[in-house]
Amino acid sequence: MRKLLVATGNSHKTLEIGGILGSDYMVSDLSSHPGLPVVEETGTTFLENATLKAVAISKRVEGLVLSDDSGLEVDALDGEPGVYSARYAGESGNDAANNAKLMQAMEGKVERAARFRCVIVIAKEGQVLANFDGFVEGHIIGELRGDRGFGYDPLFVPEGYEQTFAELGADIKNQLSHRARAMKKVAGWLAEHVGQESELI
Repeated sequence: MRKLLVATGNSHKTLEIGGILGSDYMVSDLSSHPGLPVVEETGTTFLENATLKAVAISKRVEGLVLSDDSGLEVDALDGEPGVYSARYAGESGNDAANNAKLMQAMEGKVERAARFRCVIVIAKEGQVLANFDGFVEGHIIGELRGDRGFGYDPLFVPEGYEQTFAELGADIKNQLSHRARAMKKVAGWLAEHVGQESELI
């Protein structure tokens, strides 16, 4: 069984990554390592933030650490909320507050194009081994729809669909989301470079 620690406290993200990788992997996150520090996301890009987390956590644990930074880029808002997606409505902001702020910012906007972007970094013992990215195009709607997602899922309709990510559910989202597309690259890299016990081949 391959082991992989995801440098996040977001259980939704951990479940999504575990679902994409499948039963060959035992995926855990920071909730199983309560003594680890909280890494501040001080970078100005997704790659910088993902690298900060992966490197810092991999210095404190054995084995491979995966970190991602991802967010929503809205064309009409000059790419916002971008790297600030999780705290768009403030440091104490939550999904509901972030979505409310986004809906308010988009009032009267004709241009609705947006994309979810994800950057993933894999590190071990404080060293970056690889990084990957993925994105999915779509548009922002004016009202919340669906209850099977998290974050901005109820407001984002992916290209080629009429339902939001929160309406489509995990099975479809895990096939076409930004994180799914980045994770497919990750899975290929892991299969090529990692043995059964998470040791590099």
